[in-house]
Amino acid sequence: MRRLVFILSALYLSAPALAQQANGLWLRDNGASHVRIAPCGDALCGFVAWVQDPERASEIGLKVFYDMKPSGPSTWEGQAFNPEDEKTYTGKMVLEGNELKTSGCIFGGLICKSVNWTRLK
Repeated sequence: MRRLVFILSALYLSAPALAQQANGLWLRDNGASHVRIAPCGDALCGFVAWVQDPERASEIGLKVFYDMKPSGPSTWEGQAFNPEDEKTYTGKMVLEGNELKTSGCIFGGLICKSVNWTRLK
């Protein structure tokens, strides 16, 4: 019996910690939009799911995060598209509980802009 407990304990302690998942529906910190993040291939992608401004309704369904692959615990790196300036940036997502921070950077991360999101679902 002791041997079984030892083996199970060793397996439990050697197993990697489960990373939090960014999948779900997220509300932008300014309340202007929702993004749905879901698996796409071996990465995560984010699509605009709702916009507050009816004049921006054409953005619904637009892919704004793509090729977001794990780069550390609860962290993903890939590409971020900004519909406001129609440019693509090096992107990063960091998840802490029900808060997600996304950033888009240029010049190798020298200049970045971040947006905070709150999980809705």
